[in-house]
Amino acid sequence: MQARLAVDIGGTFTDVVLETATGAHAVKVLTTTDAPARGVLDGVRTILAEAKCKAADVGLVVHGTTLATNALIERKGALTALVTTAGFRDSLEIAWEHRFEQYDIYMERPAPLVPRDLRFGVPERVAADGAVLMALDEAAVRTVAAELRTRRVEAVAVCFLHSFTNEAHERRASEILAEELPGVAISLSCEVCPEIREYERTSTTIANAYVLPRMAGYLGALESDLGKEGIAGPLLLMMSSGGITTVDTARRYPVRLVESGPAGGAILALTVAAENALAKAVAFDMGGTTAKLTLLEDLCLQRSRQFEVARAYRFVQGSGLPVRIPVIELVEIGAGGGSIARLDALGRLQVGPESAGSMPGPASYGRGGTSPTVTDADTVLGRLDPTRFAGGAIALHRDKAAAALKPIAEHLRTDAEGAAAGVAEIVDETMASAARVHAVENGKDTADRTLIAFGGAAPLHAARLARKLGMKRVVVPVGAGVGSAFGFLRAPIAYEVVRTRHVRLDLFDARMLNELFATMRAEAEQVVRPAAPGETLVETRQAFMRYRGQGHEIAVALPNLPFGAEAARELHRRFEATYESVFGRAIPRLEVEALTWTLSIATDRPLPSPAASAKAVQAPAPSGRRDVLDPASGRHDSAALYERGALRPGMAVDGPALIVEDGTTTVVPLGFTARINGVGQIVLEDAT
Repeated sequence: MQARLAVDIGGTFTDVVLETATGAHAVKVLTTTDAPARGVLDGVRTILAEAKCKAADVGLVVHGTTLATNALIERKGALTALVTTAGFRDSLEIAWEHRFEQYDIYMERPAPLVPRDLRFGVPERVAADGAVLMALDEAAVRTVAAELRTRRVEAVAVCFLHSFTNEAHERRASEILAEELPGVAISLSCEVCPEIREYERTSTTIANAYVLPRMAGYLGALESDLGKEGIAGPLLLMMSSGGITTVDTARRYPVRLVESGPAGGAILALTVAAENALAKAVAFDMGGTTAKLTLLEDLCLQRSRQFEVARAYRFVQGSGLPVRIPVIELVEIGAGGGSIARLDALGRLQVGPESAGSMPGPASYGRGGTSPTVTDADTVLGRLDPTRFAGGAIALHRDKAAAALKPIAEHLRTDAEGAAAGVAEIVDETMASAARVHAVENGKDTADRTLIAFGGAAPLHAARLARKLGMKRVVVPVGAGVGSAFGFLRAPIAYEVVRTRHVRLDLFDARMLNELFATMRAEAEQVVRPAAPGETLVETRQAFMRYRGQGHEIAVALPNLPFGAEAARELHRRFEATYESVFGRAIPRLEVEALTWTLSIATDRPLPSPAASAKAVQAPAPSGRRDVLDPASGRHDSAALYERGALRPGMAVDGPALIVEDGTTTVVPLGFTARINGVGQIVLEDAT
C-alpha cells in the first residue's frame, strides 16, 4: 500500500492526515492566510518526519480548501467582466425580483461581483429551443475586448441567453476573447452551468471566473511544490458534491470547490453512520471558524443543486450569491473555536460570526489576540489541557483567556468563569437553533437521531448540544480533530454533468434523451477516468420534473438504462411516487414535464458493514483529575482524565470525565457514559 495524504485548509487550522500500511498519522498547523501553500507544506513535512515516511512513498494527495469560498466572501478575487446578450446586463442585479427580508426598510442586497460598468451586452439572440434569431455580432465582441484590455480585466464570464440549448455563440465569443485577450481567464456558462434560469446561471459563471485566476495559480504552484518535495503521486481536489476530481478540472471549475471541507466531513460521518448502523444521524463539524451540521437519512446524504455564498443576512435565504453546483446540503454558521464573543448594543452576550482566525487567534494562543473567543471560554472552564492543544503545537495561556473575558464578566457582574460559561451556552444554543431550523426546513426532527461529532472543537461541545436537541447518543470517531481530512481519503472520484432539455412526457423523445445521456456519460468519463483507470464506475441519473404550470421541480431518480417505448409511463410513475413522498399526495390528470437531466459517475466506494460489539473490559484508572465548570448547572466537577490512546474497545468511563487526544478533547458530562466501540470510536450515551 502506498501512503496517502489528505490536506484540509480551514479558516484557523490546516489539517494533514497521512495513511500508511502501518496506520494513520495526523497533525494540525495554523493556516497561513497570506500564503496558504506554506502552511500545507509545513504540515506535510512535519507529518512525513513524524511517520518516518519518504515523500516518494506518497501515492496520492487529496486536498480540500476554503480559498474559493473566502475569495467570494472577502471579495478578493480577480477583476472580472461579464459579456452577455445585449439588453440583459442588469439581470444580475434584478435577480429574483423579490425582497428576501420583506419588512426590513434598511435591507441591502449583496453587491454583484461584477459592477455595472464592467457588464457588456453584445448583439446576438438564441431562442429557448436553440434556434438562432440573431447572429452573433463578432465586431461588437472585438470592441468589448478592446475595452476590457484597456480596463486590465483579469477574468471574463460569458453568459448568453438560452446558451444551454445552443452554445455556438458562447463558443465563438470565447475564441474571439481568447485571441484578443491572451492570458485572461474565460468562463462560459455553457460549460460551468448549462441549465435553465438566467440569474443563477449568470451568477455561477461569474463566481467561477472571479476565483479562477487565483485558484488556478494556487493549484499549479501547490502541485509544483509537492513535486519539489519529492511527492510523485497525483494531487486530487475535494468538491462540494462529496467527490474528488483532478487538478485540471478544479482549475477550470473552481466554483465546484466552495464547500470542499464540509463535504469531506459529511463523507466521514456517512462512514461512521454505517459502522454504527445509524439510520438517522446529524453530522456535527465544529472547527476553528465555523460549525457545520448535516442530516443523514438511511445512510444517504441530503444533496442539493444550489448553494448561497456570502449571505448579507447570515441565516436568510436569498440574501447571498447563488451558485448552481452539486453540493451536500448543510447549514454553516459562524460558531467555531475562534468565534469572537461580544456585547451587542443592548448589552446582550453574542458569539460570532466574526472569528479571530489563525492570526492573531484567540487570546489564549498568546499571539497578540485580545478578543474573547470560544476557545478562551473552553480554556477558562478547564476543558482544555494547555500543554496538549493541537498536539502540543500551541501552548494555551489561561491567564490571557481570563483577561480577554474580563470586560464581559464585569458587564454581566460575574467572574471570568461565569463569562466563559455564558459564552459556551450561547454558542451551543446558536448551534442547536441552527440544527432545529435546518431539520424543520427539511421536514425532519432531531430528537431520534445520533450526533456524529468531529472537528477540533466539536467533541468539547457535542454532549451539551445533544441534550439541547433531545438526542441520547453521540459518536466521536477516531481522529475526530481532523475528521474532514480523513473523509477526503474515503471519498469517491466522481463528477456530475447536467443539461437542460425541456421534455413533455406526452411528447417524449426517447432517441434524443438516449443521445443526450450518452454525451453526458462521455463528458463525465473524460474527467473521472484519468484519475481512476481501471476502476468500476457507478452511474446515477436524475431528472428534475414538475407538473406543467409549476415554477419549481423535484429530483426524480432514473434507471441506468436506455429509454424505450415504455419510458414515458415509467417516468410518470416515478415522478408521482416522488411527488407524493414530498408533498403527501399526487395531483391527478395533470401533464408532467422534465426540465433538467443529470448524470454522475463515481468510483465504487462501498460503505463498511456495522462493527461487531466489543466485549466489556475494565477501563484503566484515570491519569489524573481536573476541575471543570459545567455551564449547564454552574457546578464545579472533578473530571477524571483519560488518554484516548489508553482506552480500548469495550472499555467504559462515567462522566464527569475528559478524554484527551492530540487533535481534540471529548467532554463527558455528569450523567453520560463513554464507551469505546469495536472500531475504537467513543460512543457517549445519556442516562438521564
